[in-house]
Amino acid sequence: MSAIKWSHSSLKDYEGCPRRYHEVKVLKNYPFKDTDATIYGKELHEAAELYIRDDKPLPKQFDFVKDTLDALKAKPGRKLCEHEMGVTKDLKPCGFSDADVWVRGIADLLIIDDENLTARVVDYKSGNNRYPDRDQLKLMALMVFAHFPHIRRVSGALLFVVKNDIAKASYMVGEAEDYWWDYRERVARIEQAHATGVWNPRSTPLCGWCPVKTCEYNTKRN
Repeated sequence: MSAIKWSHSSLKDYEGCPRRYHEVKVLKNYPFKDTDATIYGKELHEAAELYIRDDKPLPKQFDFVKDTLDALKAKPGRKLCEHEMGVTKDLKPCGFSDADVWVRGIADLLIIDDENLTARVVDYKSGNNRYPDRDQLKLMALMVFAHFPHIRRVSGALLFVVKNDIAKASYMVGEAEDYWWDYRERVARIEQAHATGVWNPRSTPLCGWCPVKTCEYNTKRN
């Protein structure tokens, strides 16, 4: 078995349902297909990146997010858009696509304030704000600590731009070791599934939308 390479989304996919993870991520039986919602999200992310990085005017459909992006542009620090980071299994910084990458992630916007030894991680969300997943911010903060070792505190924000809402979190570099151990334990469950070949399905309210139509829990199964 090759070494596990993971991200926030793949870890959440496994924890949501090991059977779906195996069918989609490992066997690749169900290629991802864009929807109107995912296309809209990609377009919004690109517009925000070009506005902050290159001062390119926002398309009219995204004018509603201009004030929020202006506030971010005014924050002190270096602005890094769609910033890719990787970390090896021994927690060393590496490239996003390096052969020895263990975990990888992309920060929609990373603001590094070198003078104050702080950073901000911002993730734009075009969907619902009902269940904000701050775990994503935690992982990105850990990767920032690995890539920018002078940073002592990371403030994270999930910006639900359509809902005009924000979910915040803050992490200190001294907490990083404990957080990494938690991720190691969670990823070890994926490694165990690979080793044993056991990918038990998990029944959730989302089963009816799962692409794995052969699963016994899928209400629209074949």
